[in-house]
Amino acid sequence: MTFKIPHSVLVVIFTPMREFLLIERADGMGWQSVTGSLDSLEESPYLAALREVKEETGIDAQGPDHHLLDLNTCHQFEIHPSYLHRYAQGTTHNLEHVFSLQVPERFDIVLNPTEHANWCWQTADKAIELVFSSTNADAIRRINANVLEAKK
Repeated sequence: MTFKIPHSVLVVIFTPMREFLLIERADGMGWQSVTGSLDSLEESPYLAALREVKEETGIDAQGPDHHLLDLNTCHQFEIHPSYLHRYAQGTTHNLEHVFSLQVPERFDIVLNPTEHANWCWQTADKAIELVFSSTNADAIRRINANVLEAKK
């Protein structure tokens, strides 16, 4: 069995109108932004972010008018007990690298049905309320504040 690497990415996708894309996990854990583990220790977080966005939503993060940005923020957190079996024995924590992806407008996405059951665009306040991860909520809060500040 190949174990997951305890390094992952979180990619918050949003529009200039401050609409945030959320995807609902197929395993019933709830709503989130794009997340995923690095495939190898040689894969950079940036390349993992590009790959995960494409795999989970069908979006080309390098497409025209798309702006993928490394927020230079990392969170270390304890891996949820229901996911520990995916990691090597003794692994208890994950390091998450946070990115934002601004797209020009909201549009339909293509989900990977093995991972996600639904998707929606939400206001920042509603997105923060819906996501199950505190690091995801914090990232949405920060991005929303930066978009507001940029509009001044």
